[in-house]
Amino acid sequence: MEFNAADIFEGVVDRVAEREAVVYGSTRLTYKELDARSNKAANALKKLGIKKGSHIGIYAFNCIEWLEIMLGTYKLCAIPININYRYVEEELKYLIDNADVEAIFYQKQFSTKLNNIKDDLPLLKDFVCINDGTDGGDIVENNIDFEGLIANESESRLTVERSGDDQYILYTGGTTGMPKGVVWRMEDVLMTLGGGIDAVTGEKYPTPEAFADKCLQDQTVALALAPFMHGGAQWQSFNSFFSGWKLVINDQASFDADYIWEIVAKEKVMNLTIMGDAMGRPLCDALPGALKKGLDLSSLFVFSSTASVFSPSIKDTILEYLPNLFLIDAVGSSETGATGVNIHTKDGKLKDSGGGPKFTKPNFSEILNLDTLEIIQPDDTETIGYLARKGHVPLAYYKDEEKSKKTFIEVNGERYSIPGDMAKYEEDGQMTLLGRGSVSINSGGEKIFPEEVEMALKAHSNVFDCLVVGVKDEKWGQKVVAVIQRRDEQDLILDDLKESASKYIASYKMPKEIVFSEIIERAPSGKPNYQWAQNYANSKLNIK
Repeated sequence: MEFNAADIFEGVVDRVAEREAVVYGSTRLTYKELDARSNKAANALKKLGIKKGSHIGIYAFNCIEWLEIMLGTYKLCAIPININYRYVEEELKYLIDNADVEAIFYQKQFSTKLNNIKDDLPLLKDFVCINDGTDGGDIVENNIDFEGLIANESESRLTVERSGDDQYILYTGGTTGMPKGVVWRMEDVLMTLGGGIDAVTGEKYPTPEAFADKCLQDQTVALALAPFMHGGAQWQSFNSFFSGWKLVINDQASFDADYIWEIVAKEKVMNLTIMGDAMGRPLCDALPGALKKGLDLSSLFVFSSTASVFSPSIKDTILEYLPNLFLIDAVGSSETGATGVNIHTKDGKLKDSGGGPKFTKPNFSEILNLDTLEIIQPDDTETIGYLARKGHVPLAYYKDEEKSKKTFIEVNGERYSIPGDMAKYEEDGQMTLLGRGSVSINSGGEKIFPEEVEMALKAHSNVFDCLVVGVKDEKWGQKVVAVIQRRDEQDLILDDLKESASKYIASYKMPKEIVFSEIIERAPSGKPNYQWAQNYANSKLNIK
């Protein structure tokens, strides 16, 4: 075996073949059955002319086929490319072209968009349609039906020489700009995102066989809520499979918090992972009703958030109703994996001493001063620097040498990944995440980080969600403006917000104005859409 996703997965299948691996609505597959379906996909890809290093696009909502195609692609040592199903045609065309996609697997509902752009994508040769039950036919000429493609293929594994040097590519939209492909060595991404290194202790599994042996522990039932086209969800699935867990997938394209609690009760879910407040707030609001209906949620003991952390008010409310939970905040990015983790319990939850999310420093994370290329020490609580991960980090951004040089650097002979998140140390030794420097606000000469202000504003009971931006101002240069989605239509005035936020942030960071929106636009991962918030605030305030 090698430190390779396909090798580790097959090693788990060989150890726990008859365990249930995945549940999607009424569809339930054992590890043996999931392996067989993935082998059929790999054999079909090979007949299409896909070879080691070829790029395969997956353009779909969460479904069993997403996993089968992804696993089958890795078995062939090809590279699956995640495609955001929310993209408009120009964004879609950019990503497929930039990623050099040769074949695309897509749900039927997306056929019109693909048909409109396919003539501008000469490298894209094969269109494989996944039947999603939507009305109408697929209008892409010469498309191939996925089930028909794999129907007569062998369930046997391909003989492929795999390596820890094989590549994994994850496209990330981030908070600004066009999507970028983050290129990893397979061994590095397994260590960083796949559970090969413990996120708290930093201990590494010494061999692939030892890694696969994780599955021999008692089985955990995990529920995946984020879309697989987001890296966090892909690696939640891999972490589940590498550990021999049962992975439950939400079989509804839209997010329904009441339905999620029903799944937790029905499947006896033990581990629930979400993407920040965008999912956490609706789940929190629906929790009292779920318990009142008599749903048994006692199986749940880990409730974690990745990509975007829980706000303090959500943590407190969830622990009030489910006091035996471990609430886990994990911060990180597609370029680093986890850079910090905090665990909160009813009796021992960490206190929030400021607006920004706080977390314990693992041994693979540092805060760097990029002006001096020095590592900031934990006793320096004044200096703000860039949060960085060392060790197993990506190789580059795909086809972008300039951005690669800025993000993946060497300090004192060691490689670091620095995607742009700012952070500082606190007196207790914890790190506070301040947010991306690229969206920071300069108001009266003071640098203000939106995420820190947003977390403070969410302490108000009538703030359902919010984003903070800087708009032009004659006096301040920029002034802080909060775009707020209210929980209800009751009046919410600036002074009320300032009063509740004053426990967490200094007065100069407070919003000068607020504007209201019926919805806060976020990526499916929960990441903020600051470009939308900026445009919305400017339009409401008549800022040119």
